[in-house]
Amino acid sequence: MTDTVLSLVDARLTLAGNAGPIDILHGISLDITRGETVGLTGPSGSGKSSLLMLMGGLEQATGGTINALGHDLTSLGEDALARFRRDHMGVVFQSFHLIPTMTALENVATPLELAGKADAFDRAAEELAAVGLKDRIHHYPSQMSGGEQQRVALARAAAPRPEILLADEPTGNLDGATGEAIMDVLFGLRDRHGSTLVLVTHAPELAARCDRVIRLRDGALDTLAQAAE
Repeated sequence: MTDTVLSLVDARLTLAGNAGPIDILHGISLDITRGETVGLTGPSGSGKSSLLMLMGGLEQATGGTINALGHDLTSLGEDALARFRRDHMGVVFQSFHLIPTMTALENVATPLELAGKADAFDRAAEELAAVGLKDRIHHYPSQMSGGEQQRVALARAAAPRPEILLADEPTGNLDGATGEAIMDVLFGLRDRHGSTLVLVTHAPELAARCDRVIRLRDGALDTLAQAAE
């Protein structure tokens, strides 16, 4: 039995632009194993976030295959992909994407309710306590700092106890001290749930905490940089 949870074979992404097709990613092949923490790094515009979106089925590959937990994401429609993410993945963005009219507790509980979990609010409260927000569960996003809002977003992603956790620049909108605290929370959630974690980051200190760093350049794996390590 393989321990590979994410497998990309010659994955490609081409988008339509005003001047014609734009190649975003070309020929990405890699495997990520269960419980591994992988950092995706590289210059701005190298394709890091696009690669993460392919892994989460949030962007449809235009070539190659992407397999997650034995499911071929390139063959699934939008509804099936949404169900797969709901049941198996947690996704955290640089922008928090909280619902402003809902409290922290309601924001975290909502995806659990949509998944039919009877204990949605109990689990939401448990996750918020785990990220240090036990006393803020009834506050709205506008009443919270950026760091607190990102903690809510992390709790929301972790509450379904996903096998795969994807994070796109989770500390990008935060100051240094707050970003450091969010890193601790993120890796703590990974340890609590045993999730495989893939994150995009420009922060060397965050990449250094990963089991493996994959560098991209111009939409491809930067094999020269990795060979030099």
